[in-house]
Amino acid sequence: MNRNRLTSHTHPTILFVDMNSFFASCEQQVNFWLRGRPVGVCVYTGRQGCVIAPSVEAKARGVRTGMRLDEAILLCPDLVPIETHPTRYREYHVRLLEVLRTFSDDVPPRSIDEAIVDLTNYQYVYKDLRQTALAIKQAIREKVGDYMRCSIGIAPNAFLAKLASDVQKPDGLTIITPDTIDDVLRQLRLTDLPGIGQRMAVRLEEGGIHTPLALRYAKPDYLRAVCKSIVGWQWHLRLNFGGEVDLGDKEAYKSMSAMRTLSTEQRHAPEQLDELLMALCLTLERRMVRNNVFCQELLFVCRYHTGKTYNYEARLPNPMQDGPELYEIIRQRLDKFQQAHQCEPVLNSHLRAMSVVVFRFIPADLIPFSLFEKSTRKDKLRQTLHQLKSKYGSDKLIRAAELRDNPIYRDVIGFGNIKDLGEPT
Repeated sequence: MNRNRLTSHTHPTILFVDMNSFFASCEQQVNFWLRGRPVGVCVYTGRQGCVIAPSVEAKARGVRTGMRLDEAILLCPDLVPIETHPTRYREYHVRLLEVLRTFSDDVPPRSIDEAIVDLTNYQYVYKDLRQTALAIKQAIREKVGDYMRCSIGIAPNAFLAKLASDVQKPDGLTIITPDTIDDVLRQLRLTDLPGIGQRMAVRLEEGGIHTPLALRYAKPDYLRAVCKSIVGWQWHLRLNFGGEVDLGDKEAYKSMSAMRTLSTEQRHAPEQLDELLMALCLTLERRMVRNNVFCQELLFVCRYHTGKTYNYEARLPNPMQDGPELYEIIRQRLDKFQQAHQCEPVLNSHLRAMSVVVFRFIPADLIPFSLFEKSTRKDKLRQTLHQLKSKYGSDKLIRAAELRDNPIYRDVIGFGNIKDLGEPT
């Protein structure tokens, strides 16, 4: 459903629910003895692992997302490292949405730990939205978990509601209205606004806009000129209650990527590097099958601890969806590169991160039949395989290419993307 609307709306009817330290809170909900302790959720808990989600208690001690585990331990010696449990987080995400949808039918999720509750059409039902927000918090504690906390922002549009949810954490509740917005913006920097990174901030500052308050009062035509796109006009609408521009339908995938940072042990085991490459390709296969598309180009990237990179971009001879076929194309290129230049393997002990990206998608039903003649049975089998995995579990039926004594490719899930919540990412 496209919920965007370009009509003036000043009544705060949009609630943005942001779960506090979601991954870590899920772990503390399940394990009572972790409550009140600084917890760091990691993909790997080795010395050089990375904290992907610190708990509220860990954040208070200075631990931040993306911090190396050994650095986090130095900062917070009693930090408890916990390996990630993506299936658990997906289950709690589903429970959260079920609770929120008891308050409204319009609940678009924004990420695994965020959702919008649109009460625009429920103004006769909920007279006091502050009390409604408190009721949502209570329902989450009762039906999702008694240790689960959230910050809720209330505003006339989704952007300002998101901004309000960031004002007070954890367990906050903030309302932005035309009467209070200037006080909120006055305390912020440009980069505190969701969607404004360093590059956009520099562009705005070069145009004489140095603060969020100045951004709000800039003329829309001037903003459009400074931003060099319609984005400037959208900023004017967001900050001046001119409508809703952030609740439209999500665009289809423009690209899909699978990436992993490697541990020291993985870097020194060539067979594990090769296994990881296959696993990345199988992940992309799973996503393409789910979205019923084939890719026409791929990009393979290696980043090394030396600061060097290796990139290989290829236009595929035919649209592809099969993970092992993508693997073979990349593997053949790597072997040819090594032979041609008489150098060490591209997948070597200096490798820090590896990623595979596929793009230029074409819907499966638009591929000419001649391309399918030799592979129709294999494509149908692949589709059936993933349907069964989705229904019964990813480990219940596997191909030979997926067999490993000790798989190194851990199932992880990110905060920003919920398109693949029904499967490992």
